[in-house]
Amino acid sequence: MDTTNFREKWTGYIHQLQDRICQDLEAIDGKTRFITDEWKREGGGGGITRVIEKGDVFEKGGVNTSVVWGTVTDVMRSQLKLGANAGPLDNEPSVRPAKWFASGLSLVIHPLNPYVPTTHANWRYFELYDEEGNVIDRWFGGGSDLTPYYLFEEDARHFHGTLRKAMDPFGKEKYPLYKKWCDEYFVNKHRECEMRGIGGVFYDQLQPKGTEEADQLLAFQQAGGNAFLPAYTPIVLRRKDTPYGEREKEWQEIRRGRYVEFNLVHDRGTLFGLKTQGRTESILMSLPPRARWGYNYKPAAGSPESELLDACLHPREWA
Repeated sequence: MDTTNFREKWTGYIHQLQDRICQDLEAIDGKTRFITDEWKREGGGGGITRVIEKGDVFEKGGVNTSVVWGTVTDVMRSQLKLGANAGPLDNEPSVRPAKWFASGLSLVIHPLNPYVPTTHANWRYFELYDEEGNVIDRWFGGGSDLTPYYLFEEDARHFHGTLRKAMDPFGKEKYPLYKKWCDEYFVNKHRECEMRGIGGVFYDQLQPKGTEEADQLLAFQQAGGNAFLPAYTPIVLRRKDTPYGEREKEWQEIRRGRYVEFNLVHDRGTLFGLKTQGRTESILMSLPPRARWGYNYKPAAGSPESELLDACLHPREWA
């Protein structure tokens, strides 16, 4: 199976999407711009890291693309649970994978104003090869999610509704399935299964069974990527000028602490990157510039902060 053209189509798309997202976020911020850091990976490939900091709207954020490849290591086999199989979902013994290729876009945006939510998104494509370079497995993963500090139901409905609208043409069952997957994945299990936010959609290891299905999954990935700005930027524009004070900043930093906990303790992508000698600066750009941990902190009953926490403890249907 020769997937060269397919890989080129996908990588071309993520680079275009990276440009579009950065341009739109810069226009909203108005003060600062993304810096660009192009890097090479020892072993094969590289990426483009774009970071924005100290803006009027965005305190810190990154929109990164990477196109990398290399030899399958024992650490990678363990992280991806490859075993002797061609791919992570296969149950029958097959050709032992020797080489790999991965390409994707990953972003995290941390706004300055506590009334503007943090957001995360990722769309990726992975291939495995045998010793002769033949493709023996490939899959897609990704999604996007919202981490507000204060709950506005109209914002939650808008974000989830936009994602659902983008996914429904590919099957009405996809949004409910991947929304549930997201609710169950972005969770701090060590904190009574407290979600880090109000979710979105998440999916992994979607394996096409042929060229036609691969093209459909590519279109599905592109629809998700294209839905990001319409899902997120109207919320930013609606909330960015809301007055706030020290109380709101303290709560924002406490919730950011939960974000850090999830990324460093549970997130498979972060752990995979760090354990397979990924580029540390690009991986950890997802962390906020400031966070805090107060001992046994609990928001006052009936407060806006407790309303947000309740939504994180009890997933809701927003769309």
